[in-house]
Amino acid sequence: MASTETKTAQGAGLAGVEAGLDALETAPSGRTPFRQTLVNKILPPVVAAVVVLLAWQALITFEVVDDPTKLPSPSDVGAEFKDAWLQGTLLGFIWTSVSRGLLGFLFALAIGTPLGLLVARVKFVRAAIGPVLSGLQSLPSVAWVPPAVIWLGLNNSMMYAVILLGAVPSIANGLVSGIDQVPPLFLRAGRTMGATGVRGAWHIVLPAALPGYLAGLKQGWAFSWRSLMAAEIIASSPDLGIGLGALLENGRNASSMSMVFEAIVLILFVGIAIDLLIFSPLERWVLRSRGLFVKS
Repeated sequence: MASTETKTAQGAGLAGVEAGLDALETAPSGRTPFRQTLVNKILPPVVAAVVVLLAWQALITFEVVDDPTKLPSPSDVGAEFKDAWLQGTLLGFIWTSVSRGLLGFLFALAIGTPLGLLVARVKFVRAAIGPVLSGLQSLPSVAWVPPAVIWLGLNNSMMYAVILLGAVPSIANGLVSGIDQVPPLFLRAGRTMGATGVRGAWHIVLPAALPGYLAGLKQGWAFSWRSLMAAEIIASSPDLGIGLGALLENGRNASSMSMVFEAIVLILFVGIAIDLLIFSPLERWVLRSRGLFVKS
């Protein structure tokens, strides 16, 4: 009788532990209240932007920097934005650069992913070109602009070549790093179930290496965007249109600091927007799929 009661108590204890673990692992359901989203997500960057604008205006008001050719006021930059909007050119500046950047990044993704798989899974290829990829990743992307102009001329092909040379090594190295961290047990289990070759890469290796691969994608996009800006600044031509890099260079040539700051703000805005709209949701999805994302 005592033994039965003991087993019953142990069973109840285990059930309680399992219920507690289930409660910990279960994500809270329902939508986040707008007030919580406002306080946690929207308000902090707005406050930071207001602080920057106040500090910027204070430098002008208290004549810490009283030369508008060196530091324009926020109102001057705002007037530059207003003029570009009224002229219908503002969205054109953004679209010219964003369309090139995203298309070049997709090309880099299509090349860097199989290249990373090949380097990670074939020892001879890794020994042959692994150090080259690391060296290319550390090479400033602006160094590729002059040879790309000589090889391809002043056209969009030159822009895409510079983006590829800047982004492919980062994407490939990110995937290699992610694959290196895949537990060998996963690979053995996959081979046992017949997941070898391309099937094993698609169903076992890539999902397990996803965190490192995503980090490589983020870095690849950063390299793509910086490479494109460098190419647009150096290789400007009427046939290429006016992107954000060309806008920055036009402001320098016209000695218009308000136009320079307009271009800088737009470049920063695009970088933040791409991260918030594409990479942050991807990161949350990867973390949630691994039980690591906790709603605050």
